[in-house]
Amino acid sequence: MSLRLLVDNDPGWFPDPNGALAEPNGLLAVGGDLSVQRLVSAYRQGIFPWFNPGEPLLWWSPDPRMVLRPEALHISRSLKKTLQKNRYHTTFDRAFSDVMRLCGEPYPGRDSSWIGPEMLTAYTRLHKSGIAHSVETWDRDDQLCGGLYGVLIGAAFFGESMFSRRSDASKIALVGLCQRLQAIGVRVLDCQMVTPHLASMGSTPISRAQFLRDITGLVNTTTQPFTDRSAIEQS
Repeated sequence: MSLRLLVDNDPGWFPDPNGALAEPNGLLAVGGDLSVQRLVSAYRQGIFPWFNPGEPLLWWSPDPRMVLRPEALHISRSLKKTLQKNRYHTTFDRAFSDVMRLCGEPYPGRDSSWIGPEMLTAYTRLHKSGIAHSVETWDRDDQLCGGLYGVLIGAAFFGESMFSRRSDASKIALVGLCQRLQAIGVRVLDCQMVTPHLASMGSTPISRAQFLRDITGLVNTTTQPFTDRSAIEQS
């Protein structure tokens, strides 16, 4: 299938993700916008945006897809020791914009990030709508040292990015996320791309076809709220 161009007058439409390109893996469409309606429609169909600032907006649905069942999270011995020391604590939706901004900061080996101003604005709108959420890791001095964010629709959480300023800080946020997802009835955490780091934490690759079949039901499943509205309004 050739790459499809999205138009602004139909924010709910996307081409069939099963027809995404094999190279680059999962590239499906170009154009459109980052409105709440289009983003929600994309995630419900197993599609997500990923592009560099200043470049055309690109939409993806890779094959295979990396997923993590919250109850299958693997906690290493060293991470267990860190958790037992109680040096850190996690919160939810306390500092969404800060988490997303820090996820987009350059680090050694990466001079730029795909999380530019346009993405930050769009996902902050999703957050204010109660759809995008963050997990924060804080040290004993209440300094933000790690975190992650993603999109929650039904019983599926679509992870977007994480950051860490201290050893294990992002992993602690992931532990907190999986505990919260289990508590509210979310059944899958979409990790998008296959990486050794995610595999070490218990994520497994599945085919795009299987992922899309699973998502169809999950996004229409009712779960408990991730956080209350007051937490979102204050973040």
